[in-house]
This record gives sequence, C-alpha cells and structure tokens, in this order.
Amino acid sequence: MALKRHGLARKRRSAGLSQEQLAERLGVERSTVGRWERAETNPLPFIRPRLAGELRTSLEELSVLLDDVRCVEPQRDERLTHVLGNPAGVDLVAAAQLRQRVQALGEEYDRVPSALLLAAAGQCHGQVTFLRQNAPSGRVLRELLEAEAESATLMGQLVWDASQRRDHATTLAYLDAAVEAAREVGNGFAEAHAQLRRSYVALYGLRDPGKGLALAESAARAAKSVSPALVGIALMHVGEAHAMYQEAVSCEKALGAALAQFDRSSDSDPAVEFFTPDDHGRLAGSSYLFLGRPERAVGTLAPLRRDGKKASAIVLGNLSIAHIRTRQLDAALSCLHEAINVVEATRGGGGMNLVFTAGRELAPWRDEPAVKEINDRLLALMTAA
Repeated sequence: MALKRHGLARKRRSAGLSQEQLAERLGVERSTVGRWERAETNPLPFIRPRLAGELRTSLEELSVLLDDVRCVEPQRDERLTHVLGNPAGVDLVAAAQLRQRVQALGEEYDRVPSALLLAAAGQCHGQVTFLRQNAPSGRVLRELLEAEAESATLMGQLVWDASQRRDHATTLAYLDAAVEAAREVGNGFAEAHAQLRRSYVALYGLRDPGKGLALAESAARAAKSVSPALVGIALMHVGEAHAMYQEAVSCEKALGAALAQFDRSSDSDPAVEFFTPDDHGRLAGSSYLFLGRPERAVGTLAPLRRDGKKASAIVLGNLSIAHIRTRQLDAALSCLHEAINVVEATRGGGGMNLVFTAGRELAPWRDEPAVKEINDRLLALMTAA
C-alpha cells in the first residue's frame, strides 16, 4: 500500500500552484514537495508558517492536512497499465476506473486552475479513446463510449477555460467528439451537456447570440426526457441570449421557465451536481446587465454567495460592473478586489474576462488612487497569465 496526502495536494492546487511553483516559493526542491504529498516526509517546523501562507490556510488546518494520510491501492494502476499494454483485454473494471478518474478531475474544476488539470485530463482522455478503439462490441465498448463523452466534454471545458475563452476551435473539436460519442451510445444527457457547452462558446466566445440561442435550445430539447435540471440550465442561457438581443420579455420568460424546471428536479437528476441555487441569480444578473438594467442586476447579484469558486468571480465581476454603471465607485472597487482575489487563485476564464471589462469601465476614474491600485492588480494578473 502506498500513502498519499490527497488533501494537501488539493489545497496546493486550489491555491493555483504546481509542485514546482510551491517549491520555488519556499526555497526547496520540487521532490521535497512531492515527498510531503506522498507522506514520505513531513515539512520541518520552521517552514510550516510559510507553507501555510502559500496555501492560504492556517497552521491548524495545515496540521490537519498533514495528519490526513490515506492508503491507495497501487494494483488498480497496475491493472490499467497492463490493459493499456494489452488493449484487447480491456474489461468493465478498467473502463469504470477511467470514468471515475474523469469524474474526479471534473470535481476539481471549480477551485483549481484549469491549466493544472489539463495534463491529467488529457492523459485520461487519450487512454479512454485508445481503449475504445480497441474494445470489442458490447458492454465494455458502451462503458468506454460513456467515458469518452464525459472526458471529451471535460477537455473542452478545460481548454476553453485555460485559454481564457479564446481557443474556440480546439474546444469545439472536443465538444463535437463528445456529442458523437454520446449519440453512438444513446446517452441523451451527455449529448445535451456537450451541446450546452457549445452554446457557451457561441455566447461568450464567438459573441454570436443567435447561434448560442439555437444551441442552448437544442440542449434543452435533448435533456427534456432525462434531466429537468439540465433543461433549466439550458433555459437560463436561452434567457441570456435573448437579453443580448435586448428581448426583455423573451428573456424573462426563459428565466421563469428555468425556475419551473428546477422545481421539477430531484436528487436523482444527473445534472443536480451541476446546479446551485445561486446559478439562476448569476445568469439573471448578467442578463439584466445586457438589458441595460444595472440597478436590477445589483439587487439580483448582491445577495448571492461568494465561496471562492470560479463562478464567484463571475458574480463579483458582474456586480462590480453593475455598481460602476450606477456610479457606486466604492462598492464597485470592493467587489472588483474580491473578484481579482478569486481569479488569482482559480484562473477562471470567465472571471478573468470580467475583471478586465470592469477595469476598462473604470476609465473615467483612472486618476483616483483606489482605481490605480486596481489597475496595478490587473497588470500583475495579466503578467502572471
């Protein structure tokens, strides 16, 4: 049995640091950080305050993380290695293991910079694709197609986020592959999820609300029989597309229909983990900004939670813009500082774009010392990117 400090590794990643970056900041070798995370050695007492500071945690929580040592089963990795060397022998256990890896990486997305997840996700996707190409027909092939639809969707999500929503071509190639795999296995939920991700690229990357509207409506139709929650998420983006077209009535209608779908959802809904109660407010607030209603956007966005996830930066970025447009400078700067804090930790592409948009809208106050401080932080963010 090997030992691992998974909590310590997750904390490092959520702070936006690779092993190399953390080692450089602490003045130690990368292998030293690796040994800490493998529970082979412990950080010496004198370095623990600095380590806690870099991980943005307390000494008490760091102590808990160091004590949280768990056993892992190396035979699972050995089994997968054997199957990758002998792909004709792939079985349901190996397929399920790869699918679990994809899902585990997806769970890290909200708090960990996508660039730090890409290598592991890319390796996993490549393994799934390779084994699917060599799998016999039947249950094993179906399981691998399910895993491929999920891994391709995740890769599209990570590539787009890591590129700060600029690499549309690679993102769409992955999402197209996800749709194809989902259709081949008849998985309506996976198809709808990938289609929904394609609508995000159209709406927020290509700035094509017509295409985004059509894709979001297609996702809602595909999810209708399998997931009310996913239908609701798609309808929220339908509403935002209408807002981009200044179609207030259609926007409100879609947002209301989304709420009705969420009311129909249950704990068994496969999309329940993709949705939080604040998501509707986040999309509604963004829609009100597109509709030129910043006062209403403030009222919608201000009560929402700020939990340090990538979506928090989007809420805070939009709230800052809404405050700027209502000439509430102090409130705008406070929200923008919070948004930058989240973006520094998560590198989320959506939040990154919004904080720079807010920064540009502060131009009339560029000579104010507090605005100069914001611009310094944005410059540092750009340099780090």
